[in-house]
Amino acid sequence: MRQFLSLRRLKLKQRMILILGVIAILQTGTLGYFAINYLDRVLNEQIGQQAMRVAMTIAAMPDVVEAVSEENSTFLQPLSVSLARSAQARFVVFGNEAGIRLAHPLPDRLGKSMADDDGDTNAPALIHGQAYIAQAEGSVGWSVRGKAPIFSPDGKSIVGIVSVGYLLDTVDAIVIHHTSTMFVAILAAFIFSVITAIFFANHFRRAIFNLEPEQIARLFQERNVTLETVREGIVAINQSGHITTFNRAAIKTLALPEDQAYIGRHITDVLPDTGMETVLAEGEPDFDQEIWLHHQNLIVNRIPLRQNGIITGVVSSFRLKDEVDLVSRKLTRIKQYAESLRSQAHEYNNKLHTLAGLIHMGATNEALRMIGQETSGHQSFIQQVMQVTSDSILAGCLLGKYNRARELGLRLTVDKESHMQDLPASLPREQLVSILGNLVDNALEATLDHYGPDGQVTLSFSDYGKELIFEVNDQGAGLSHQQAEAIFTRGYTTKETDGHGIGLDLVQRQVAHLGGIVTVEPNMRDKQGTFSGSRFTVYIPKAKWQGLEKHPYQDNT
Repeated sequence: MRQFLSLRRLKLKQRMILILGVIAILQTGTLGYFAINYLDRVLNEQIGQQAMRVAMTIAAMPDVVEAVSEENSTFLQPLSVSLARSAQARFVVFGNEAGIRLAHPLPDRLGKSMADDDGDTNAPALIHGQAYIAQAEGSVGWSVRGKAPIFSPDGKSIVGIVSVGYLLDTVDAIVIHHTSTMFVAILAAFIFSVITAIFFANHFRRAIFNLEPEQIARLFQERNVTLETVREGIVAINQSGHITTFNRAAIKTLALPEDQAYIGRHITDVLPDTGMETVLAEGEPDFDQEIWLHHQNLIVNRIPLRQNGIITGVVSSFRLKDEVDLVSRKLTRIKQYAESLRSQAHEYNNKLHTLAGLIHMGATNEALRMIGQETSGHQSFIQQVMQVTSDSILAGCLLGKYNRARELGLRLTVDKESHMQDLPASLPREQLVSILGNLVDNALEATLDHYGPDGQVTLSFSDYGKELIFEVNDQGAGLSHQQAEAIFTRGYTTKETDGHGIGLDLVQRQVAHLGGIVTVEPNMRDKQGTFSGSRFTVYIPKAKWQGLEKHPYQDNT
């Protein structure tokens, strides 16, 4: 375990050098060991076979047969030396049928038994008439010997034996030479492995952004945990279109079976209409695209992955459009609250400065009159709002818009006949506030641009019957028939400045989510029937929010 931990402390290049070097040594060493043993065995067999063939050849020579039959050592002694030299053997020994030496490299061994030298009884040759190979340590050292019987001229009897020997020192020298060559090969293989390890380590480190394996493992774990903790669905495909990432949020968002494996499957087999293959082919990213996928309305981002300028895959992240709309509505409400507070703070700062100036000049009566007017105006509006509705959130929105109108020099009034006490408890207040806030803001801007200061925006509410009705009347320039048809289209605006064309689209979608409708029409102002400004009317059915099965607009939405 300690060795393993110490190995993990090494860098990738050091590990590859160590591992490939050890593998090279083990491989070449193992192969060399078996090769040397095989070479030693083969050389011994070849030399033994050569010795036996030479012995058989000598045993068949007529002069040898005659001299051995006559036990003519005088002839055989120099002949043995000559034959050994010509056969490149260490010795050639002749013996009679009893195994007594007739010729030997050492003259003092003549007349002695060949068995005394190597312990071999020579029985296979002298008794059975067979040529064979033997290995033993004799008077001249370890040798491989080929022995053959010498038959009489008629071939019926054995008259002697010939032994041809090759020293094993020759075999050992060859083996040692090849062993040295093998060590050189092992060293060369080790050096080659080190060079290869350095090359591949550098190549791999470039491919993995110079990260170590442990860093990659940690990043992989962090990536998996991150993918499983984010709320957005994330799907990734490789260059061939097969899925490489499919997090749990994607499965839940798309209502797919959780017991199936999606990694490795082609994207078209799981989700045929993602558009990821188009991004893979064209290489152009898509941001905040609204699509329908697997019966879900989604906001989708699709980004191609590139490596060395080549597209290697696509990553897509998505979320239900309803969640995005919810966040948008909450941000809109926060913005409206902030604007209301800013308007009140700005307005009261100006009035406080005015009051301070009047008091400083001693005009106390004028200061008291101004305070009374301010108090009576706010109190009157607050009382009117409280008579119209008992809902604190709706009342707070109206009060904030009242202060905003006063800051712009406009008047915001509520029709005296208005009544909004029957708001269902389940009706989402943040959506209602967002709808009214956007309509009032547009009305204030239109009135200020066309009518100027002292213009008026009138609100009217009704909860009688089966619907909640909200009307917003402005003194703007009005809308043509074409403008009225396009006013709720996202991005459409009658203003020349940027940052418009979103509010009314949001209003229409929020009203539709509440099960209602929103209309716009010209607003009649004078007795002659001249149209001036616009009237926006919102109809929200109560039935949907009171638990009834059907409401007036259910068949139309």
